[in-house]
Amino acid sequence: MSLLIDTPDFSKFIMVGDRVLIKPRTLQERTRTGLYLPPGVQEKEKLYTGYVIKVGPGYPIPAINDADEPWKDKSEEVKYVPLQPKEGDLAIYLQGSAFELEFHTEKYVIVPQSGILMLIRDNELFA
Repeated sequence: MSLLIDTPDFSKFIMVGDRVLIKPRTLQERTRTGLYLPPGVQEKEKLYTGYVIKVGPGYPIPAINDADEPWKDKSEEVKYVPLQPKEGDLAIYLQGSAFELEFHTEKYVIVPQSGILMLIRDNELFA
């Protein structure tokens, strides 16, 4: 089951917490020896790869309450521990932890950072 989203662009998407929006790479249709794979085999794979599109702010840090120092600014600004993935990274993730959504007839997945096993960052790819 996937969710269909009808908004004009990605700028309206705000990832929450430790969530990462990933555009899955197209699945291989053939093996290295040239045999064609049926769709059922591809869908049963546990590991998938895709490109990171958007990243959430990270894990929130609890606010420290300095009651003994009344002159300090008591702003309620939430601070976060940032996530490792960056936009453009190639992520290898577990399919079981992904939630599928459809945007402009393209398939995307939302994965928590804990569902990402490895990142490949190649700055020359996007230069």
